[in-house]
Amino acid sequence: MEKVIEMLGITKVFPGTVANDEVNFDLLKGETHVLLGENGAGKTTLMNVLYGLYHQEKGDIVVNGNKVNINSPSEAIKLGIGMVHQHFMLVHNFSIAENIVLGAEPRKGVVLDMSKAKKKVKELSDKYGFAIKPNDIIEDITVGQQQKVEILKALYRGAEILILDEPTAVLTPQEIDELAVIIDNLKKEGKSVILITHKLKEVMKMSDRVTILRRGKVTGTVNTKDTNIDQLAELMVGRKVNLVVNKGECKPGEEVLKVTDLVAYDHRGVEVIKNVNLNVRGGEILGIAGVDGNGQSEFIEVITGLRRAKSGNIVLKGNNIIGKSPKEVMDNGISHIPEDRHKRGLILQYSLVENSILGSHTNAPFSQGIILNYDKIREHCDMLIKDFDVRTPNADVMASALSGGNQQKLIAAREIVKDPELLIAAQPTRGLDVGAIEYIHKRLVQERDKGKAVLLVSLELDEIMALSDRIAVMYDGQIVAVMDRKDATEQKLGILMAGGSLKEAEKEVKKGE
Repeated sequence: MEKVIEMLGITKVFPGTVANDEVNFDLLKGETHVLLGENGAGKTTLMNVLYGLYHQEKGDIVVNGNKVNINSPSEAIKLGIGMVHQHFMLVHNFSIAENIVLGAEPRKGVVLDMSKAKKKVKELSDKYGFAIKPNDIIEDITVGQQQKVEILKALYRGAEILILDEPTAVLTPQEIDELAVIIDNLKKEGKSVILITHKLKEVMKMSDRVTILRRGKVTGTVNTKDTNIDQLAELMVGRKVNLVVNKGECKPGEEVLKVTDLVAYDHRGVEVIKNVNLNVRGGEILGIAGVDGNGQSEFIEVITGLRRAKSGNIVLKGNNIIGKSPKEVMDNGISHIPEDRHKRGLILQYSLVENSILGSHTNAPFSQGIILNYDKIREHCDMLIKDFDVRTPNADVMASALSGGNQQKLIAAREIVKDPELLIAAQPTRGLDVGAIEYIHKRLVQERDKGKAVLLVSLELDEIMALSDRIAVMYDGQIVAVMDRKDATEQKLGILMAGGSLKEAEKEVKKGE
């Protein structure tokens, strides 16, 4: 088959790090080729080189048989290469049509021709089965629809090669199925797709070939039909990985956390937590499932003292902690792995040693009065780095020097070893490779088995299904259902996550049977 992209001996170096080490990669016309690898393996860096955001130190790029230099995204777009980034780049108060044509607007003389723009957008949407309306405003549509808008932006600019970076990170199972259909339709039209993902099930479902990167080097390229999930996981991390969460039966104890009639507002004064009632018991993991932006973040912020509640109660082991400061909440026995590691989890200009005791820096054995005991702090930090495989040259480097996945491992390590009554794990494995995910999952189950209460919030439905003993679904700031894990299916949860009722979900599941 015809090669539309060849990347030959690509080397990209950042200070102290070889992100891509003589990488070879090619893409065939009409195929979906997945780039797979652990966090920091160099996948996104390689695609940023192809898209012109970075320039390689060594190596050649060949597009449709011609050697090219790509020095900017605009040059990549001219060559028919489009990229949909993990974090969408949309203007939220613009319409779909306005976002798609932004920077490439059709004109009548000097006047913007919006009727022509809307017509073109409608034609593209219909052609690829996107089912979106050009006049809809971005802030009023779902995350899945926003992703379709990003893909249409690239197609509108003539992309024949599409790079999708972690495209399923915030989608419901139904939206992931829709994306798979869209990718198939693109391939039928002769387009070629590069998919960056860490979700092995989706690799098997959506790809024709897979190239695996580990620490900046290619460890193999395989045909999807000739491989399996276990082999891919081993190629990613260099050892066999247990992809099944091993946990015994849940033995719930006393109620540790009880939330009643909780109401909270966002910074605009809009109600985002709407009369939420929920409880978590010792010895269980309660998972909260939901599409991003449905109140999960604000709910955790209220519990941890980072956001004020309007009304309601939060009782931890008999003590009402509503309205307490984050420090008081921690001192009451709550540990928190935050979803935003930069904003809430680390001080990036501090060393790993200093970050390893955030929140505990006033406690023994790390301090005596106002004097810090650096020997004990360093010993503690070294233990976290070793036990959680935080990859760093040494403990004195700044947190900003670590890859996102290694920053996440340091935070998870710090919070888990505090031995809390309630461990709140919000997106605990975001940006981690399968080996690190395996370890974090094992540690969360260990906390449960020690009788601790674990509140898990994750956008990864596989993670919710694998770890949870009970599952609550959050939609539009409300808990719309709570069920035992044995009663939950992906289809049922997906319907609830999209705003359907439990009755509708059970009806659909029954129909499918």
